[in-house]
Amino acid sequence: MDDVGAVEAVLLEFLREKTAAALAEGLPGEVPGLLGDFVGAGGKRVRPLLCLLGWRAARGPGGDPRAIRVAASLELFHAFALIHDDLMDHSDTRRGRPTLQHFLTVRHQVGRTHTAAARLGAAAALLAGDVALAWSAELLHTAGLTHAQLATALGRTDAMRTQVMYGQYLDLLSTGRPGPDTGIPWKVIRCKTAGYTFVHPLLLGAELTGAGSALTDALAEYGWAAGEAFQLGDDLLGVFGRPDETGKPNGDDLREGKHTLLAALAYERADAVQRAALDRHLGDAGLDEEGACRLREVLTATGAHDAVRRTVRERCRAAVQALEGAPLPEAVRRALTDLAAAQDSRTG
Repeated sequence: MDDVGAVEAVLLEFLREKTAAALAEGLPGEVPGLLGDFVGAGGKRVRPLLCLLGWRAARGPGGDPRAIRVAASLELFHAFALIHDDLMDHSDTRRGRPTLQHFLTVRHQVGRTHTAAARLGAAAALLAGDVALAWSAELLHTAGLTHAQLATALGRTDAMRTQVMYGQYLDLLSTGRPGPDTGIPWKVIRCKTAGYTFVHPLLLGAELTGAGSALTDALAEYGWAAGEAFQLGDDLLGVFGRPDETGKPNGDDLREGKHTLLAALAYERADAVQRAALDRHLGDAGLDEEGACRLREVLTATGAHDAVRRTVRERCRAAVQALEGAPLPEAVRRALTDLAAAQDSRTG
C-alpha cells in the first residue's frame, strides 16, 4: 500500500473506532459517521502528501506508521477548516455535495420549522468541525512519537493552526469590502492557505526526522511559492471554473464580495464604467447569472484574469527553482516538481 493509501486506511479505521466507542457509550454515533463521510467524499490529500514528502525529504523511511498517523492528523484538521469555512461563507455545496450544515438541516427537518432546522444544522456542523479539530490532535498525540518529536510537532502544528485562524479572520474582515489594495489578499493567501496547505505540512514531516536548515529553508521557500499558486488557482476556478469539475459553484466568491487578488487587480485597472459594474455586482447577495457574467467580463477586460494566471505560473516556477541545489532524494524532488506543475496546469 502506498503511503497516501495508508493515510486513508488510518483515517477510516480511526473514525470507525470512534463510531463504535460512541455507540457503546450511548452517544451519537452520527458525529464520527458524518466526519467519515465528509473525509471520504474526496479531496486532494495535499497536506498529508506534503507531510510525507517532507518526511522522505529528510530520509525518513517510507511506510513508517508514525509519519502516516501524523499525516492523517492533517487531513482531520483540514476537515475542521473546511466545515467551519463553509459555515462562515454560507456555502451550499462542497465537493459536489451539500455542505455539512445543509445536510444536517435536511436530516433533522422533521418536526421543526425551516428556521429551527437551519439553526440546528449550522450549530451541529460547528460542533462536528470542533470534533474534527480535537481528533486531529488526538491522532498526533497517539502517533508514537518520541518526546522530542512530539514537542517539535506541537510547535509546528500550533503555529499552523494559529496562522490559519488569523488568515480566516482577515478573510472575514475583507469580504464584502473589495477594492484595489493588493496587500490584503496576499496576506490572506499566506496565512489562510499557503502556510497550512504547503509550508507547515512539509516542515512538519521534515522536522520530525531532524532535518537541517539547508533542507527546511528550501522546503519553506518551495512551500510559500507553491501554496500561493494553489490559492490563486482556486480563486480563478472559483469564478471561471466549471462547477461540474470543481464541485463548487463558480459565483460564491463574487456574491460574497471576496477581496481576492483577482478582484483587487480589476479595481486597480478598471475604468469608470467597469468600476461601476464592480461596485454594483461584486458582493451582491442576490447576484444572478447575468450579473456574474458581467463581472467575469470586467475581470477579463481589465486584464485581472490574465495577470493572476501569469502570477500562478511565476509562483510555480519559483517553487521549482527553490528546490535547485537542495539536498533532496530524487524521487522527492520529482514529486514536488510535479505538484508545482499541477498548480499551473489546473487553471488552463
